[in-house]
Amino acid sequence: MSNSLLWAVDVYGRVYSLSTARGRWERAQDTLLELKRVTAGKGRSWGVGCDHHVYLNLFPGEEPVRYREETYENQRWNPVDGFTDVLLPTARWPWSDVMGINSQPLQSFRLPSLSWEWEGDWYVDQSCGGDPAETGGWEYAVDFPTNFSIDKKWNSCVRRRRWIRYRRYKAHTTWAKIPLDQPRRPPLPLSDISCGGWELSDQAGRYHFLWGVSQQGEVWFREGIQPRVPEGTSWEEVDVPKEVAQISAGPKDLLWALLWDGQLLSRAGISLDSPTGSSWVEVETPVKGVDVIHVAVGLSVVWVVTKDYKVWFRRGVNSHNPCGSGWISIGGQMMMVVDVGLNDQVWGVGEDRGLYFRMGVSASEPSGSGWIPVLAQWGSDKESAPPTCEFGGQVTEASQGSVLSCDDSESDVYPEALAASLTLITLPPTTLPDLGPADLPASPLGASDPAAVALGDTVPKPFMPVSDSFITSLVSDRERPSTPQSAQGQEGETSPVSVPLSPEAPTKEVPWSNVDLEGAEAARSPPVQGLSPGKAQAPAPSSAATYPLGLEPSQGAGEEEGPVWAWVSGGSCDVDAFSQQISWLSPAGPLTSSISLTPVQLAVWSEQEKEQQRDTIARKPLERSTSVWVKQGSLRWWRDWKPQRWLDVGAALEQSTSNNGRKDCIFFIYYSQYDEKKFLNVFISEVTALVPVPRDGHYAFAVYTAQRTRHRWPLVLSAATKEDMNDWMSLLCDCCCEGRGIRGPPSRQSLWSVTSNGDVMVHEPSASLEAAAHTLPCDQMFWRQVPGHLRCVESNSLGVVWAAGWDGTAWVYTGPHGEQANPGDTGSLHTQTDVRTLYVYENQRWNPMTGYTDKGLPTDRPMWSDESGLRECTKANTHPPSPQWTWATEWAVDYGAPGGTDKEGWQYAADFPVTFQGHKTIKDFVRRRRWFRKCKIALSGPWQQVQPIPLSDITVLPCLAQANMDQVPVWALSDKGDVLCRLGVTAQKPAGSSWLHVGTDQPFKSICIGGANQVWAIARDGAVFYRGSVSAQNPAGECWYHIPSPPRQALKQLSVGRTSVFAVDENSNLWYRQGLTPSYPQGSAWELISGSVTKVSVGPLDQVWIVADAVQGFPNEPPGAVCHRLGVGPMQPRGLSWDYGIGGGWEHISVRGNSTEAPRAPHPVPALLPSGAPRSPLPARPPAQVNGNAVVV
Repeated sequence: MSNSLLWAVDVYGRVYSLSTARGRWERAQDTLLELKRVTAGKGRSWGVGCDHHVYLNLFPGEEPVRYREETYENQRWNPVDGFTDVLLPTARWPWSDVMGINSQPLQSFRLPSLSWEWEGDWYVDQSCGGDPAETGGWEYAVDFPTNFSIDKKWNSCVRRRRWIRYRRYKAHTTWAKIPLDQPRRPPLPLSDISCGGWELSDQAGRYHFLWGVSQQGEVWFREGIQPRVPEGTSWEEVDVPKEVAQISAGPKDLLWALLWDGQLLSRAGISLDSPTGSSWVEVETPVKGVDVIHVAVGLSVVWVVTKDYKVWFRRGVNSHNPCGSGWISIGGQMMMVVDVGLNDQVWGVGEDRGLYFRMGVSASEPSGSGWIPVLAQWGSDKESAPPTCEFGGQVTEASQGSVLSCDDSESDVYPEALAASLTLITLPPTTLPDLGPADLPASPLGASDPAAVALGDTVPKPFMPVSDSFITSLVSDRERPSTPQSAQGQEGETSPVSVPLSPEAPTKEVPWSNVDLEGAEAARSPPVQGLSPGKAQAPAPSSAATYPLGLEPSQGAGEEEGPVWAWVSGGSCDVDAFSQQISWLSPAGPLTSSISLTPVQLAVWSEQEKEQQRDTIARKPLERSTSVWVKQGSLRWWRDWKPQRWLDVGAALEQSTSNNGRKDCIFFIYYSQYDEKKFLNVFISEVTALVPVPRDGHYAFAVYTAQRTRHRWPLVLSAATKEDMNDWMSLLCDCCCEGRGIRGPPSRQSLWSVTSNGDVMVHEPSASLEAAAHTLPCDQMFWRQVPGHLRCVESNSLGVVWAAGWDGTAWVYTGPHGEQANPGDTGSLHTQTDVRTLYVYENQRWNPMTGYTDKGLPTDRPMWSDESGLRECTKANTHPPSPQWTWATEWAVDYGAPGGTDKEGWQYAADFPVTFQGHKTIKDFVRRRRWFRKCKIALSGPWQQVQPIPLSDITVLPCLAQANMDQVPVWALSDKGDVLCRLGVTAQKPAGSSWLHVGTDQPFKSICIGGANQVWAIARDGAVFYRGSVSAQNPAGECWYHIPSPPRQALKQLSVGRTSVFAVDENSNLWYRQGLTPSYPQGSAWELISGSVTKVSVGPLDQVWIVADAVQGFPNEPPGAVCHRLGVGPMQPRGLSWDYGIGGGWEHISVRGNSTEAPRAPHPVPALLPSGAPRSPLPARPPAQVNGNAVVV
């Protein structure tokens, strides 16, 4: 097999080549070169640079590339001077081309680029017409232009001779910039390039067709590429019906183009005589509605990658039928880029940015049999470029964990099965400390360790788990190897330590590897260094890690990491069908043996590390435990890093019980990627919330832990049916509650919250939640779901809980509080319905020719969008929040949109985004129309409907748990803005008896009642009011007092505590009302506290909680994060800072039921005061607090 090159480009634009002979990646000599694309052909490669220039890399051939420049010296005879270069005005130039049209003096010839050099100086061609002549190279004729001959006759009035000079191409094996077209217009900056056509002629590689795509979607063809002109001469534009995003040319006459809208085109009529072809033919995509993102063609094959990163093969493609006949789905998928090289061999860049090769591609099987990684060496002699860079890392003790099989058997896993099947291998003491005779975790082996060398000689075999325990099936399916000899210790080393290792793996076995919560980000972190002699490195406790479960050679310190690939081109890489002679295309990669701990052992070991020092544990065997599978099934996992997509995964919940009776559960998600088995594991004791999340067409829910909450990266899963999702969530929630000691329904002190999807969540507060010191962090709060679907919930410490749905329906909680419900008791469950209205906006721009049209400017918002115009929303792609919802109406124009509409529902404005009005003026160039559609949900929950008035806001008096009152004040606002007071509300009868209307002179939009019956409200115009004389005897009060609003701000929502009032304005700013006293409850002034706030809730202890609109550092997170104001106290009612908790889709929170106070420290006995000293000195003035946007501290 001849030496050929595989070309690849990493994400930084660096160009690498891989030789089939040497087997090592080599970077281009020009370290400053940065390319976006590379395309390779027979004997040459082309590239598009980040500077938008085209580069050529020409391979040296048997003969040099030489080009002959020639010009003709012309003379005319006159009677005085004889032959002279003074010609007639109508004659040709004294120095011209062979036709005499263009002037070509010797000094006008220039090298086309720096890639050429002159071989010598100009000389006269002494051979005239191919025959040697003694005339000095002159040819004679009667006149221009007639036939010339070497014979001079009596009537020969003109003569000419040819001057020749050769230039040679010198830029072999280097990337040389090709010159721009002069004087023709060069193409616009190119974004893609493809080379083909070198097998159209009888002499392969003689002619090349080069195609390019500009950033504006134009297609260009490079003319004049010949053996003596490798750079070509000029660019010619080829007409296309639509904008093109990518193009691919085959070695013969195949040419396919990918449009910006994800559709495909095929070029017909390409030949040597017509290299640009004749017409474009549209080809259907593999899946309707799924766009194509990449296309690659070969001799008679076409491969594409769709938007879901699945790979497809086009059958029936040939020169007579360039469009083919149908699509075939290719297994393995998860490819971002594919390229078809010589012999129709296929190369790809995976979603993990690794390079892969398609095995088994032949004439009889053009689609191949499977993907294998390209394992070429990189860096030093002992290092290889890994196929992936996403799940890297070394093995430490913390990396061990139980991995599940795909089998559904119910057999238990016992640790004895592991110990019974292990073989001892002697390792140096620097590798792992002595953990005892059994149940020892694996440790990393360096490349120079004897055990690693012994393991490296083994060849993997196929592996199929057959039991619930991966360890049991792993060990039972392996053959026992011979025990290696103990390594001879060097001088000064201690004696070796015997460590049990699993036996040799059968061929083709692929180890399981755990996936870090940080995904691709963790893969870029530096690798863990080797353990220090005699002491193991103590890993940080975590629910998951990025470590392969095996003994892999660690990367040496200071060695550069392998490249992260973005593009590959195999057009010049000559490989056969099965690549048996190429070392870096071995189907089996380096052997990775593994010793895996069961989940129980991992959990116990993690617990032991928290209690004792690591060196003490090193001398103590792991505690024995038993484990039992609670549930197994199939789910889908949303991989939330690029490329984002749903993956089919297996799920299992394992419950463990230690010797001391302690129970814990581990939730596993396991899957395969590129034939590599990976898994995630989450300890149930670390789970902080299980929340249904809206995903179009998916029954999805999110799993939060404290770590995932801090990183704003929940684990999102989806089930096939609603019942499966409810079963998983119910089981996981029960395990979480059991582990935390939470029993029964919510207590009276619970914190209530509602997600933007309408799901109701509660948290059982502890005394440390509002403690002045050692406050419970928000990200560690455990939230559980209560059946129901609501928009807001308000409660107090007496157990009165009111709520309002999205359709305004009032509901009251009828379930028990803080006590275990009787099994099978459904008396408190009622049928609950809710209706939501979804909106889309139709946008149009005025055109002088056609009037208002849906053809906007390139910078305009989508013609169908949401209210903000940032997201495209059409009636077709707008779905209910989840599959639990069903449409209740059809789409209709909303004539009641805020700001008014005309008779057709349009609103007008000068431009986007400006305030819209319902009438057209001469300056209005854009308009929009709002469409609405209602959806409905029905479910059962502990909620009783309160008839008959729809509500927009509701509030319940906050009080202490020991408070005693005959009636609980409940105030509300109707959907029309009327103020209502509910009578007859008690802890035993929370629904009350009737509504009392409270008069106002304008509609209200927010109302709240606080301590001492303080009622505050906000009108729809943003004005603030205080209700005076409200008491138990006079629940409706006497009159409204107007309170000035903050300067130039309109408030939209407020909350009143025991002695403080907080409000949120229309610009999401949080304000605090100063100067509230019993004698002057209206206060004196507003003080700005923070920004990015959508809702605020003040509790009976004056604790402040908000729903933040955004979290700093996470711009892509959906709005709505629960935050707690820290440092709130009598001397600092405004608080000091924010503590961010769970978020990304929270709508409402209420802490008005939590009156649990932290225990107070005993006061120290005061010392005797000196004479004259004051008995009650003034406290130190707190430092000035700069109030700004909510930030994480």
